[in-house]
Amino acid sequence: MHELGVTESIAGIVLRHAEMNGARRVVKVNIKLGELTGIVDHYVSFYWDLVTKDTIAQGAELNFNKVPVVAYCGKCREEFRIQEYDLTCPRCGELASDIISGREFMVESIEIE
Repeated sequence: MHELGVTESIAGIVLRHAEMNGARRVVKVNIKLGELTGIVDHYVSFYWDLVTKDTIAQGAELNFNKVPVVAYCGKCREEFRIQEYDLTCPRCGELASDIISGREFMVESIEIE
């Protein structure tokens, strides 16, 4: 599981920015999470409690904004959502030429007090 390392990175980002802004406490962290990342949100939440213990981020809510996998067909220029890893364009039957979204993983915003 790579979620522990990922969670440690998130905590580092959150704590650095919270402290730079004079926060007494981190209330909420909004995270953009693409479906292709393979990151399991409930594992991140579990590790969050461990990693942030005795910090200003302890007890902060993690909110995961899931990003679906969307592909692009270069032949017919259709954008379509990937279902069950099927990269076939539903309009023309060609394979997708690009993945538009679904790989995102980032801290979108931090709510502090």
